[in-house]
Amino acid sequence: MAKSPKNELRELHYKGHVQGVFFRATARNIASGLAVTGYVMNLPDGRVKLVAEGAPAELDLLERSIAQEKADSIQDVQRDTRPATGHYDTFEIRY
Repeated sequence: MAKSPKNELRELHYKGHVQGVFFRATARNIASGLAVTGYVMNLPDGRVKLVAEGAPAELDLLERSIAQEKADSIQDVQRDTRPATGHYDTFEIRY
């Protein structure tokens, strides 16, 4: 995705019962229908990290959709927003 001054990078850390419940696959499937790039991965401490770049409205939709789909799994979300870097071409699961 090309770097754009209006695009953002959001780094989210999801806490709860978020591993072993198809969280990453769900996030990737949702992202595939949106104009976002980045990745999602499990962390050793049991959280899931999601990094996504795109227009704020697309990122809002990504976040809302994940929150709806995985409401029973998510206990807390920490969010950091920065200007987009343009480093990602797709949205993928990282292992």
